[in-house]
Amino acid sequence: MNIQAILSAKVQEAVKAIYAIDLPTVEFQPTRKDFEGDITVVVFPILRFVKGNPVQIGEQIGTFLKENVAEVVNFNVVKGFLNLVISDSFYLDFFTSVNDVANFGYVTATDADAVMVEYSSPNTNKPLHLGHIRNNLLGYAVAEIIKASGKKIYKTQIINDRGIHICKSMLAWQRFGNGETPESTGLKGDKLVGNYYVRFEQEFQKEFSDWFDIEEGKSALKIFIETSKEGQEFIKENSLDKNSDIIEILRYFKKIYKDTYFNNYSGLGLDTKNLLKKWEAGDEEVVSLWKTMNGWVYDGFDVTYKNLGVDFDQLYYESDTYLLGKDVVADGLEKGVFYRKEDGSVWIDLTDEGLDEKIVLRSDGTAVYMTQDIGTAIQRVKNNPDVNGMVYTVGNEQDYHFKVLFLILKKLGFSWAEKLFHLSYGMVDLPSGKMKSREGTVVDADDLMEDMTNTAAAISEELGKLEDYSDTEKKELYKVIGMGALKYYILKVDPKKRILFNPEESVDFQGNTGPFIQYTYARIQSIVRKANDTGIVLGAINTTIALHEKEKELLKQLQLFPETIQLAAANYSPAIIANYTYDLVKEFNSFYQNVPILPETDEQKKVFRIQLAKKVGEVIASAFKLLGIQVPERM
Repeated sequence: MNIQAILSAKVQEAVKAIYAIDLPTVEFQPTRKDFEGDITVVVFPILRFVKGNPVQIGEQIGTFLKENVAEVVNFNVVKGFLNLVISDSFYLDFFTSVNDVANFGYVTATDADAVMVEYSSPNTNKPLHLGHIRNNLLGYAVAEIIKASGKKIYKTQIINDRGIHICKSMLAWQRFGNGETPESTGLKGDKLVGNYYVRFEQEFQKEFSDWFDIEEGKSALKIFIETSKEGQEFIKENSLDKNSDIIEILRYFKKIYKDTYFNNYSGLGLDTKNLLKKWEAGDEEVVSLWKTMNGWVYDGFDVTYKNLGVDFDQLYYESDTYLLGKDVVADGLEKGVFYRKEDGSVWIDLTDEGLDEKIVLRSDGTAVYMTQDIGTAIQRVKNNPDVNGMVYTVGNEQDYHFKVLFLILKKLGFSWAEKLFHLSYGMVDLPSGKMKSREGTVVDADDLMEDMTNTAAAISEELGKLEDYSDTEKKELYKVIGMGALKYYILKVDPKKRILFNPEESVDFQGNTGPFIQYTYARIQSIVRKANDTGIVLGAINTTIALHEKEKELLKQLQLFPETIQLAAANYSPAIIANYTYDLVKEFNSFYQNVPILPETDEQKKVFRIQLAKKVGEVIASAFKLLGIQVPERM
């Protein structure tokens, strides 16, 4: 029942009959509101194959279509645009065919190939924050959309559960924790561990500041400057006097030597590295603490994921995968994909592809992140042989990394590497500014979700209309509205764009917002309830009734839903679904304001309009389900 598919074949038939030319494709667009018509054939591209006046060509094709296509009842030509008027019966037949179809627009998976979508992938040294919210919402929605388009889906994440940053939290807990647990403090486990990550940074900053204390002229910095090769070279190169210019020297070293200090001179830094070495050596006490603290974090993550409404089919842990890929590098060396430098390190040269040389194995034989990602991708396909494509939901600061990763996997000869996609997204900002995890200035995901619920509650109470709700019903409704506002505000934006998130703006009940769409859905449910209460029987549709122009516009928008799902899946863009839903809601509200539904005196028209409203509600719910957003029955 796709009018574009019907007309495409008929326009090609018309060009063949009139001009004896095979037209490869036909370009369509919606008819402009100021002209009569439902769909427009763009004539200009046809001029590449048919020479002549575009208006005359449009008239000839339009006449053919009107005489040979039952769905075309009239046409008009404006310059190079052939505007076609489609019969009411076509749209009514379409509606009859889908009215009782559950999950209209969804396609059941028949393809043997599966797609794996990775998202979230947090570190186990801190809670999830606002950036993770966008990541999770995008990854989950893309997975649901691809599934609805007819593909089998695996949702996965790789949990970054090892490394120096994890050991920082562990060391701080050992030094300052006094045996605290989530149970003893009443804190979620991820928040407790995150507090110790912040505590480590505070203690390190104190140690670092002490290093720069020159009050007595005997600071660790002064000794470092006087005795280290780096300090002496700097003084010599800049013709500085180490006594009279100590403040200038201080500023220089404070700016560039923080990492050097952590790695080579700080007590906390050396102790942290020692803790990591013990973990890598399998020290029982260290591994036990690591498991305990990670367990606290996982319990906390589970609560956040549940409240956010996302889930996973498979979990991967960096502690299991960080050694993967080294055997692949050895194989790639034999095949000539990689090469070894004199110092023993292994590289790949991608300069012919416009990139650079990339290390895949250090000179001491240890792997880098790229090696691990190569091995993890291969392992995922081994675990799931039906996977023939992967989507990595990772911020745009990793764009180059994934270009290199995908190219290496292609060069290694993996056919599925042709179907790898980096779902690159921009950062999320708040009016308060940039977030920093180690300084404890991040926007905590749990806190933000709670704030959204509270904001929804305040606005809803101000609007009234909840007098007959129980406290439990109100609480649930506020959560549905608040989370709907948060998710829609983030997902309606193209993933590539940076977002300035405004909580109050997102909960506005007017405009392109989640609550506005939720309110329209609730209004539709009210219409359906009233129809049921008055005993109206929603039977068969009379396909001969004349459509109001607002009904026709609404049906045209409904008809776009299946192809919208396919388009969103092909572009990995939940924004396409979100903005389609907003357009559908706008069309419904225009229909609602201009066409009587329950007050309609013609019984056949009333039955049709109630069912049309009901179907719009179903599509709103289906579209929002793809975005992970709930819809309330009442508001």
